[in-house]
Amino acid sequence: MGAITGHGMTAADIVARHARTTPDAPALADPRTSRTWGEVDDRVSRLASVLAAQGVRRGDRVAVLGLNSVELVESYLAVLRCGAICVPLNFRLTAGEIAFQLGDCTPSAVLCDDGFAGTVEQARADAPSVRSVVRLGEGLDALLAEAGPGDWGDDLVADADPAYIMYTSGTTGRPKGAVLTHRNLLLHAFLSITHMGTAGDDRVSLSGAPLFHIAGLAGMLPALIAGGRVIIPPSGGFDPVATVDTLERERVSSCFFVPAQWQAICAVPDLAARDLSALRRISWGAAPASTTLLRTMIDTFPQATVVTAFGQTECSPITCLLRGEDAVRKIGSVGTPMVGVEVRVVDPDMNDVPRGEVGEIVYRGPTVMREYWGRPDATAEAFRGGWFHSGDLVREDPDGFYYVVDRAKDMIISGGENVYCAEVEDVLAAHPGVADVAVIGVPDPRWGETPLAVVVPADEAAPPDLDAITAWCADRLARYKRPTRLSLVAELPRNPSGKVLKTRLREEHGAASAVADPAV
Repeated sequence: MGAITGHGMTAADIVARHARTTPDAPALADPRTSRTWGEVDDRVSRLASVLAAQGVRRGDRVAVLGLNSVELVESYLAVLRCGAICVPLNFRLTAGEIAFQLGDCTPSAVLCDDGFAGTVEQARADAPSVRSVVRLGEGLDALLAEAGPGDWGDDLVADADPAYIMYTSGTTGRPKGAVLTHRNLLLHAFLSITHMGTAGDDRVSLSGAPLFHIAGLAGMLPALIAGGRVIIPPSGGFDPVATVDTLERERVSSCFFVPAQWQAICAVPDLAARDLSALRRISWGAAPASTTLLRTMIDTFPQATVVTAFGQTECSPITCLLRGEDAVRKIGSVGTPMVGVEVRVVDPDMNDVPRGEVGEIVYRGPTVMREYWGRPDATAEAFRGGWFHSGDLVREDPDGFYYVVDRAKDMIISGGENVYCAEVEDVLAAHPGVADVAVIGVPDPRWGETPLAVVVPADEAAPPDLDAITAWCADRLARYKRPTRLSLVAELPRNPSGKVLKTRLREEHGAASAVADPAV
């Protein structure tokens, strides 16, 4: 008998278990099709056989590029089933950006939708490691029919083996590949279930995040583990009315959206008339939300528990949760650490700061990534002092709840005082004339830096001016925190996870910041 090379569990193994115990139960659904656990398991095994026939072996990287679909999820699972490492690619990237990521992780194969085949071929010219490309389009069913299901029982992986390489959003530079292990992601899912539960009929899940994003990927795992049903929304422009239609029709019990999506959902005109009684939990994360929006969500969905999920890709991703009973009492907080996640708040020298003071939140625990792929220097920097450095500045209140005040790289130092952009943004977001806002620091001859508010007006015909913004802040913010410059824009640039691209804002507004109230 050959040596056993691993004894871990993968998400694909969990699918196989459901296929044995409840093969006819509903598993995955998108707007075009739905599958049972038995169907998913069979297709995953056959696609894994296709990859093996193309020469994919344990530990190889396989990149996957496609729109949200049942087939995309099956592709991820097939990569895991044959012991390889899955690399989800952002379908919004250019061929050059994809080529960078392919060159970085050197995959042996790429799985892609038909619509991205040309982009992959263009990117592949600069990625010689790619030996084969498998299409997920019209010819896929025939390809699977020809392939056998294979026998994957002896090809085990270890818990500590890499499962995914998730490229960070790259808001401040070239993206890095965060290596998440099978243990990272499955333990994260089990801990999420421990915190929030997945019992009874509370098992129909939908995530508004794209599946190449950690929120979309990790967000479906609790329902997958529990044998629930995962509803996969379409990719492309977010349609709040269609989303509400889906929530109502599919009797979704748990859903996740970024704040910009929740804002649009809460504004759907006939929302109060919809039957959304199945909703038990509504979650948000991936980008900051104003207290104004959170109060709107609480009022709009009184039957649902509002959950704030805070973390980052490198942590699988959730590190802190604010659960329903605290949603009002601690509004604005990101909650308390998830079980299994050890937390400190430190100064630049890794000294713990006193409770109530601002410091960087750092993490340690089994859900924290293994490394950045091929980046030992970046990995060492991220784990300096033995803890993973998040780059998030927080304060802890007397009850142990954490409040994010800013990203370390976004903090403004004006006249020697620290100005936390998130705090200023939260105040401005409550102004009735402000639909969306971001604050950045720009050069100032007297103070070194000063806050600039980049505002999307609620009414383009009657936008707020700097005097109105200043008056609004007068009894809400200390003088040094108040914006002294204003730029009006039609929309804020965001990455696919909904985070504002402040690097782009600094490029576009920093140099011209001396002029207030530019035209929309």
